[in-house]
Amino acid sequence: MDRGGKHHRTHASDGELGIAVSLAQQGDEDAFTRAYRLVHPGLLGYLRGLVGDEAEDVASDAWLEIARDLRRFRGDGAGFRGWTATIARNRALDHLRKQKRRPRISLIEQDVLELPGRADTVETVFESMSTQWALGQLAELPPDQAEAVLLRVVVGLDGPSTARVLGKRPGAVRTAAYRGLKRLAEQLTSGSRAENAASAASGTLRDET
Repeated sequence: MDRGGKHHRTHASDGELGIAVSLAQQGDEDAFTRAYRLVHPGLLGYLRGLVGDEAEDVASDAWLEIARDLRRFRGDGAGFRGWTATIARNRALDHLRKQKRRPRISLIEQDVLELPGRADTVETVFESMSTQWALGQLAELPPDQAEAVLLRVVVGLDGPSTARVLGKRPGAVRTAAYRGLKRLAEQLTSGSRAENAASAASGTLRDET
């Protein structure tokens, strides 16, 4: 976990992404395709959590803006993830405003379920639970907690980057992510206890027959 912004998590492919973005800014179309493939699954999953089935359309609008303004971007691979997430979030909120809807936080997205695992204190809770179960439970969290978890775990942003995307203080985002993951862990524990009790009862019934 980052404390006071001193420790930043590093996505496994940030180095590759940074190189691809740099080449894409020089006009290399293949490099832009590589950058797209590295970023799009997580971005789409995040948008799926905000706008549901309309995520593909919003993502297309976001990528048009990303491609248009690519030469203006300054930063590394991790910075590019945050920059694209900000653009995608703005497009999603614009879309929702036009339809007079609030963001929805639910996420069952196969591309996201297949993302490579990442090690970070804020997401170690996922090591002891099914990823699909955890993502499915996001709909039960308060929106601020769910969105913080989505940006940290699905998009792959560190705490300060997540705070910039959401326009909030890093401490507030860190707290929201922590509370969201803690709540998921509590739900997992409750579910495990219920499952263990059911298994024990089942075993007792078998012994009595």
